[in-house]
Amino acid sequence: MRYAYVGCRTTKERNARGEGLKTYEIQPDGSWKCLQCLETEPNPSFQTLDGEGKYLYSVHGDITKVSSYRILKDHTLEHINTIDIGGRNPVDITVDRNNKHVIVATLQGGTIYTIDRKNDGSLGEVIAEFTYEGKEPGKVSTIHQCLWDKKKNFLFACAQSRVNGYGQMRALRYDHETGQFTQTAQFLSRTWDEPRHAAVHPNNLWVYMCEEKGNKVLFFRFDDENGTFEALQELTTVPETVTGYSDASEVMVDPSGKFVLVSNRYTDSIAVYRIDPLTGYMRNVGFYPCLGKTPRFFCFGDNGKCYVANEDSDTIIEFDFDNMTGALIPTLNIVHTGSPVCILFAD
Repeated sequence: MRYAYVGCRTTKERNARGEGLKTYEIQPDGSWKCLQCLETEPNPSFQTLDGEGKYLYSVHGDITKVSSYRILKDHTLEHINTIDIGGRNPVDITVDRNNKHVIVATLQGGTIYTIDRKNDGSLGEVIAEFTYEGKEPGKVSTIHQCLWDKKKNFLFACAQSRVNGYGQMRALRYDHETGQFTQTAQFLSRTWDEPRHAAVHPNNLWVYMCEEKGNKVLFFRFDDENGTFEALQELTTVPETVTGYSDASEVMVDPSGKFVLVSNRYTDSIAVYRIDPLTGYMRNVGFYPCLGKTPRFFCFGDNGKCYVANEDSDTIIEFDFDNMTGALIPTLNIVHTGSPVCILFAD
């Protein structure tokens, strides 16, 4: 049996309808059965599993807290502890290769935090910090993601200017013993394009990054030995006939490594690009409606299907993905859940 954990927004400030961190059991027919809705600190907005799949960690958006949970035999969650890391609005979370440390990126905090992970799954103390400086003392660039390369030696971290900082993507070398990061590469975006998220190709040599306000997707060649990268291509994430407002939100490489997908909020679409298998360059092959409002997040399940979390229509839409053509084909499975912003699958 397969399971899914769904993070959400819960606060009035976010105009949210979410109720808490949900656990679903995925049925043989593809429908989702809710096993638990766990009330948590506000906005359990992004989650990750530890390396053994025994514990789940969640950030709480807009505040300064991170929580740990034990995964029970029935796959529901039991709260272990919550810590305050100090940096405001944690937006992404991951665990290192050795299962020793939890890494958190904070938006308004402008800092990546390394947290000691205890043997019982609980979160310990912050042991390292890496801050993206802003244009003036006391200002920061707002970090939106912390993403490992496939070997988990380097971290890609996109950041936005938000007036006081610099839009950019950096590669950071990770010290597995100390949890410290050192910069190995930096890309500065055009003013107001605002890098948001990146995705690493299965070959670990190609990286694709979406820019939120610029509505662009960029291709980088990555050297996974020394942590450097080079920007090689830039394409739009919306059709050239679109003149209204749009925000790119999520970017993924499909499991076959043949396609890049980018979701667009407000135009409510998914852009699909075919990857040249020899060069890594992209070619757009279509734009598909997400069948909901505000696709803040999407991902692929281990069944090859694509799941789109439409935050403002309170739905998760399942699509069949044709890895020969890149077509997204809606199935009959729709999950109704308040303000979904993250989906995490587990066995």
